[in-house]
Amino acid sequence: MLQGSIGFGMGMIAAPVVALVQPTLLPATLVLLAAVVTTLTLVTDRQHVDLRGTGWALTGRVPGSVAGAAVVALAPDRVLALLVAAVVLAGTVITGLGWRPEPTKGALLTAGAASGLFGTATSIGGPPMALVWQGHHGARLRGTMSAFFLVGSAVSVATLAVAGAVDAEIMRAVLLLLPMPVVGFVLSRGLNRVLDPVRQRRVAIAVSVVGAVLLIGQQVL
Repeated sequence: MLQGSIGFGMGMIAAPVVALVQPTLLPATLVLLAAVVTTLTLVTDRQHVDLRGTGWALTGRVPGSVAGAAVVALAPDRVLALLVAAVVLAGTVITGLGWRPEPTKGALLTAGAASGLFGTATSIGGPPMALVWQGHHGARLRGTMSAFFLVGSAVSVATLAVAGAVDAEIMRAVLLLLPMPVVGFVLSRGLNRVLDPVRQRRVAIAVSVVGAVLLIGQQVL
């Protein structure tokens, strides 16, 4: 619902919960499910996409995704769970700072690489792109973020598959959970008309922090 409204956020909310319940499903399950939402959002808001910015960001996404897949292949589940929590907390700080970097080529390349790394390793690739594209609003933000994440997700899934992180368990989970992001997207269409995206993002940040703290507590205890 959040991703369909502001263009990102599914990983920040869902990843800590999945890591608490079934960490072996990360990151591929959420990357694949998020691709469903980004596809639906892109079809709806396709005329508002910033193609130039998306192209530069995707150029950085590819090497970042390769690095993220290497992290998944080499790091134990406990390390990945703590990395998820750390990325969530860092993402909430970044999105709440109010810093507004100019979306230059260099900034887009850097944000794309960071998004590829963290999005592939933890399924949370939204905060770097939200930071560099925070000048976009509404349909332009959703469409641009969705175009970036749709192509970026395909790159991430391909690199994860090569690393052996997409198996039968992952695909069964994706099929089981598939109705949920679709329902969330449909609900987001109505929420976009009545709910202030700024307030919605604040709620998402609060929920994400709680999830990350619980995840850290679980791993420590």
